[in-house]
Amino acid sequence: MPEPGRVDFYVLAAADATARLRFACRLAEKAYRLGHRVHLHAGSPGQAAQLDELLWTFRQGSFVPHEPAVAGATAGSPVTIGHGETDPPGSDLLVNLAGEMPGFHVRFPRVAEIVEDSDAGRAAGRERFRQYRQAGRTISSHDIGAGE
Repeated sequence: MPEPGRVDFYVLAAADATARLRFACRLAEKAYRLGHRVHLHAGSPGQAAQLDELLWTFRQGSFVPHEPAVAGATAGSPVTIGHGETDPPGSDLLVNLAGEMPGFHVRFPRVAEIVEDSDAGRAAGRERFRQYRQAGRTISSHDIGAGE
């Protein structure tokens, strides 16, 4: 089993779910442009569909090649989108948008958690923070302003 890696918590100043998805798209785009493979882990099939659509439209002129994750298949695109406990293809970065820490996080050297500025969002983020710490992950936290 690989050594536990790093988890970055991005705490948004915004309290809406769309801000989380847009920030996830920005992270995926940045990682893709740096040559990394990314898996976006959605909390539901509906959220996965939103991410799929948003990756085409979140920023004018942006292109982030992506595809749905298929269990047991090798991804052709550098960015995959999935949900549930289906084991995603190997990637460098897991962007978790689900409400809980996915069991397969151990396969990823880096994890990004995006926390919205709401009571429920902060409470769920604190619980995932505690779980990642117990799993031996190195954790960093970043406050993201409304304009970022």
